[in-house]
Amino acid sequence: MITLRDIQPEDKDKIRQWRNLPEVSKYMYTDHYITPEEHERWFRWILEDPTCRYWIIVCDGQDVGLVNIYSLDQRNRRCYWAFYVASPDVRGKGVGSFVEYSVLHYVFDELRLNKLCCEVLASNEAVTNMHKGFGFRQEGLFREHVVKSGVPTDIVCLAMLRHEWESLKPDIEGRLRQKGLL
Repeated sequence: MITLRDIQPEDKDKIRQWRNLPEVSKYMYTDHYITPEEHERWFRWILEDPTCRYWIIVCDGQDVGLVNIYSLDQRNRRCYWAFYVASPDVRGKGVGSFVEYSVLHYVFDELRLNKLCCEVLASNEAVTNMHKGFGFRQEGLFREHVVKSGVPTDIVCLAMLRHEWESLKPDIEGRLRQKGLL
């Protein structure tokens, strides 16, 4: 069973450990070692910032990753989102699909926003393809946008609009029900 739960203060150290895992940081904008002091500032900021929301991904009772929405812009009715799965034990169990559906549902059906955006390292084709499989469309490419391991790296920009979600939602829910994820 996969669920999302709000982050709690006691999650701080676990999240820092996850953020410093090579298999996680290689797909994040931040790829340097995150010190306890840097993480403390970041963690305090995410708990207080009204333009973001963070959840822990839980699979079969085990905390396995993090998902968030950020840059929540009520005036323009849009936000961004990102996630990672830190536990290699749950890969292939549909965690990414469940998380993607959950965020789409939350952003479009609960917050009633019009647009959900995300940015993915161009080298992370699996996640780019997963987003496209849910109906996200590529809207751009930020060329050499971030430096990863000393190398300028491209970023793929994707988004979905609420009317697209509304037309795709029945099919997505059907696919996830068939996989036992809903």
